[in-house]
Amino acid sequence: MTAVRADLADAAGVLQAWAAITESGREIDALALNAGRGIGGAFVGGTELSEELDVIDVNVTSTVHLAKLVLPKMVARGSGRVLFTSSIASMMPGTYQAVYNASKSFVQSFAEALRAELEDTGVTVTALMPGPTDTNFFHRAEMDDTPVGAGRKDDPALVAEQGVRALLDGKQKVVAGSVRTKVQAAASKVMPDSAKAALHRKMAEPGAEAASGR
Repeated sequence: MTAVRADLADAAGVLQAWAAITESGREIDALALNAGRGIGGAFVGGTELSEELDVIDVNVTSTVHLAKLVLPKMVARGSGRVLFTSSIASMMPGTYQAVYNASKSFVQSFAEALRAELEDTGVTVTALMPGPTDTNFFHRAEMDDTPVGAGRKDDPALVAEQGVRALLDGKQKVVAGSVRTKVQAAASKVMPDSAKAALHRKMAEPGAEAASGR
């Protein structure tokens, strides 16, 4: 195993990771495009532009860049599997996470479009859609004082297992995690966007966790 530490918010970091792959001389059978970050807070007055642009660079730009580098070789070979980490956040307006949710909506749409384009190539594309997962994501996104940041989260091992299984099975997408997460995703399919935006406000509003007294 070779570990490479690179900043995917920078094109140079993407090329650094790609160089490590090509220098190994090995073909890529499976690729997990999992890098991502978030930032919570009000878009007006609560967050910095530099933070939001960094979210876009990591979640969107680096994902497109790496896919553009890897997929042509898979298609030329006639085999390969790609897993894009989207989110159930891609299904709802992200009140107090406006840029993050929008970035995941891009990833979800991008993954499904590529799957359709590559349908007859031997390359499969799968979108992994987890809910809140027990990692450092919410702390790094400065969301410790929100209900979603302080609330129950899914086991990352379970999410990873379900994602890998879906990848190997060549599925289009999988909502990964607990039954609670799967129910939330199912409800999102039928709720109007205005209701989803209001629900997301309750989960992600800064200071709401402290105000609840929990």
